Amino acid sequence: MRFSALCLVGMILVAAGRGAGAAEPDAAAEDAIRKASAAYAEAYNKRDFKVVADQWAGNAELIEGGTRVVGRDAIVASIRSWLERHPQATLEIRVTAVDLVAAPLARVRGSMRFTGKPGAPPQETRFESLRVLEDGTWRLAESYVAPSHAAALEDLGWLVGTWQATDAKTGTLVEATFERALGGHALVGRTKVTPKGGKPVESLEVIRADRADRVVRTSILDSTGASAEGVIESDGTTLNRSLVGVPAATVAGRRVQWVQAIVPGGDGRFTMQSLERSLDGRPLPDGEPMYFRKIK
Repeated sequence: MRFSALCLVGMILVAAGRGAGAAEPDAAAEDAIRKASAAYAEAYNKRDFKVVADQWAGNAELIEGGTRVVGRDAIVASIRSWLERHPQATLEIRVTAVDLVAAPLARVRGSMRFTGKPGAPPQETRFESLRVLEDGTWRLAESYVAPSHAAALEDLGWLVGTWQATDAKTGTLVEATFERALGGHALVGRTKVTPKGGKPVESLEVIRADRADRVVRTSILDSTGASAEGVIESDGTTLNRSLVGVPAATVAGRRVQWVQAIVPGGDGRFTMQSLERSLDGRPLPDGEPMYFRKIK
């Protein structure tokens, strides 16, 4: 989400018109498209989700960093979810170019500036958007956003703080603390897993944005010697932390692989579950969901 979210208007990768000479923009069409972009930003800032929804085609597709969201309803739900975590956020849109690809299609380029709260430094992203003329309205059909290095991590800012969860079946206590590091270019997480009556296992995680590949990467090392590398992606509502690594020396295996699905609750809570687990290619049962709450 940003991770952008992770959501909102963006840059499109569309085969139509890509590599072909674009038509000269029609003055009336260009004016209507620029007004639609301005109306989108205004509706976003007013939290008018009905107007925001009307600017997306029914089967629209949005790609932003590691986030891919398909369908108008899913896109608007993703925007709403992001704004629940950033209630003071505002958006500015600057259109720099409009190219008519064909009679009902236009490719739009520009930039967006997100401000998380008054006084905070804005985060800027580049975008291209494909708009299609439907019933007299230029709607977004496909989008792709290129978030800035800082913006890619800003959407994970809700993780900052200390979280706790207890496994109801085993009594295992998990405490995780995340903090910003390196001037906001990384998140550092420290987790302690304490089995009931057992010895704690501690881990260190570094989350960073990869500017070259435009993904968010994570590296984990724990006190058993186990380690893992992976990427964090989002479908707009769920974070998927896909990991591949080496288990502890006490485990009879050489390669572990799993996905941690993280669903923010928006009220100081999130749920995490380990899925698609395997050891040396052999499937393992899914883990039980863990329900975290923020304690500070």
